[in-house]
Amino acid sequence: MVGGTVIAGVALLVASLSYASNLALGTLVATRRVDSSGFHWLHHALYICTFVLAAAAVAAGLWRQPLAGWLLLPALVPFALIPFVGTRGVRHPITGLAPAPFYLAAAFALLS
Repeated sequence: MVGGTVIAGVALLVASLSYASNLALGTLVATRRVDSSGFHWLHHALYICTFVLAAAAVAAGLWRQPLAGWLLLPALVPFALIPFVGTRGVRHPITGLAPAPFYLAAAFALLS
């Protein structure tokens, strides 16, 4: 089952990199270290990529490493909710950070 672990691991790695990139950009914009007025669409594009890649990692996990897939599956809920929580206030960053423990749990499942 080593090949299955590699497939699920690569999918999780790519999804994690997209998620980390989106978090980094969002944090830099929120703390006003980066002015995204000329490219505010980038955060939205990264969000879409992150959501799609997370769903692909869940599918790969369920197909090849079921425990990792099941552990990452709840991360899709905050991704689905984030367009509805607004961008002002504390709900947006909290919802954006909510998937992090599920990424870590899936990674630990793959490594064990």
